[in-house]
Amino acid sequence: MTPHDWLDHDAGPVVRPYAMTQGRVAPADCDFDLVAFVVATVPDLPPGQQLQPEHHAIVATAWEPISVVELASQLDLSIGVVRVLLGDLRSAGLISLYEPPAATQPHDVDVLKAVVNGLRAL
Repeated sequence: MTPHDWLDHDAGPVVRPYAMTQGRVAPADCDFDLVAFVVATVPDLPPGQQLQPEHHAIVATAWEPISVVELASQLDLSIGVVRVLLGDLRSAGLISLYEPPAATQPHDVDVLKAVVNGLRAL
């Protein structure tokens, strides 16, 4: 038996992240914050949809609100892969994304200056 790069004897078959996303590195229709909350809009994916097992895992995990970064951690997938797959699911109307208000509002420069000045005073 010859050794293969795609087989890790301890972990099993190894799939490169770009293989899961068909070479895509960014979501198709949107960009969202890593602390945005993901919520599945359907309990199960409808039959006939050409989705990967990772899509199914995301929908199952996101039945209750979960942040993008927590989702990636729980599914043991890279953030880049999860963002692309979430873009697919959002385009299909199978998930909703909710950005926290702080992530969408610009930072108050005066507050940031006060924090820096306070840290310098220490």
